[in-house]
Amino acid sequence: MKSTYLFSRLSVLFSLFIFTFFSKLTFAQAEVKEFKVMQIPLRQEISPVITRLISNGLKKANQEKYDLVVLDMNTFGGLLADADSIRIMILNSPIPIWVYINKNAASAGALISIACDKIFMQSGSTIGAATVVNDKGEVAPDKYQSYMRGIMRATAEAKGKDSAGINYLRNPFIAEAMVDERISIANVTDSGRVITFTATEAMQYQYCDQIYENINQMLDKELKGTAKISVISLSWLDKFIGFLLHPAVRGILIAGIIFGLYFELQSPGLGFPSIAAVIAALLYFAPAYLEGLAANWEIFIFLIGVVLICVEIFAIPGFGIIGFSGITMVFLSLALAMIRNVNFDFSLNSSSHIFESVAIIFVVIISFIYVLITFHQKNGAKYLFKKAILADTQENIRMNELPMSELMRLSGIVITDCKPIGKVLINGQIHTANSNIGFLVKDTPIIVVGEDMGQLIVKKSI
Repeated sequence: MKSTYLFSRLSVLFSLFIFTFFSKLTFAQAEVKEFKVMQIPLRQEISPVITRLISNGLKKANQEKYDLVVLDMNTFGGLLADADSIRIMILNSPIPIWVYINKNAASAGALISIACDKIFMQSGSTIGAATVVNDKGEVAPDKYQSYMRGIMRATAEAKGKDSAGINYLRNPFIAEAMVDERISIANVTDSGRVITFTATEAMQYQYCDQIYENINQMLDKELKGTAKISVISLSWLDKFIGFLLHPAVRGILIAGIIFGLYFELQSPGLGFPSIAAVIAALLYFAPAYLEGLAANWEIFIFLIGVVLICVEIFAIPGFGIIGFSGITMVFLSLALAMIRNVNFDFSLNSSSHIFESVAIIFVVIISFIYVLITFHQKNGAKYLFKKAILADTQENIRMNELPMSELMRLSGIVITDCKPIGKVLINGQIHTANSNIGFLVKDTPIIVVGEDMGQLIVKKSI
């Protein structure tokens, strides 16, 4: 009886043990953590578009409490200013940021990669070659190389040292040698070439944490749980900005600005030409400003130029230094907004890019002149800019030889809209007139009521 009783007690205890063991195992499986992972593709030149993409992505990641951000990188580089902005965002991010290099992390891509908490690479990928060049591939002046060496070194140092506090986790001199071929590091590189690591070499020198064939494999191995991945891509606005910055589109916008200003000045007043010019100017300068092509002072020059042209047209009849200065400032601002520069330092632009920008302006000017010649020939005008610059015809000159007093109280008719400046016909002769008390449309009967700075002042006759 005792043995039977003992056996039954042991059976109960064993059953409880088995039940407890499998319950804990099932509970542990149910408690496998799910990580919220944001994947941001970097598969084009590093530019302000990419800067905004990463900035918006990191804001979203913070707001929605993501556990990890992964940069999916394949880039040959890009703009130094944007790479530095992205680097700072990564270093300051409270959320861990990993980079997965899928083939290329060159130049600006290398800088961004070094800033990340972990670097993973696909087999066959490379990282390095961070020498600053212009868009033609020519090496930029040493002041840019010096700056790049400094931020590469500082970024590597920012990743900290080993547990002993002796060696940096990422050797700062290796980061610097990715920029400057003059740096020699024993057992790593000889002087005479900048460093570009393969995936295997990067692992050997602590510039790669592990090699994986795809992001999913990386997350499966590195995360102690499952990954719920959300991919962030370029918005329609970013794509639209890229479209507006295409050289051909920029040329069309410049034409819209110039033609809009001209035809508005032909018949002053707020009409379709001025609206078209304003819209074209906004579409031209706004994307350029966001992309870092147009600075505040370049937009300011454009606005001052437009104001000077208007002053020449409305306040100072004729066409002199003020009008010429205004046109020069408008064209200068349009050209400068196409070429990246820092206080007139164009060294990061290739000669071909500068030539392309100037050529676009030149083509627009030639097209403008051609259209004006064709337009005025069809309309029988003798002078291309007779309205815009208020130049008188020979008939006007002969008429204007008469004292203004003899024209007072004479009646006539409007032959081009006065908005407020236009042309009127008095006794068979054409005169420039100003309706400073309102707009007068074509064929409106008028009467001369005064004169101001060589212009007749007219009003609608009753």
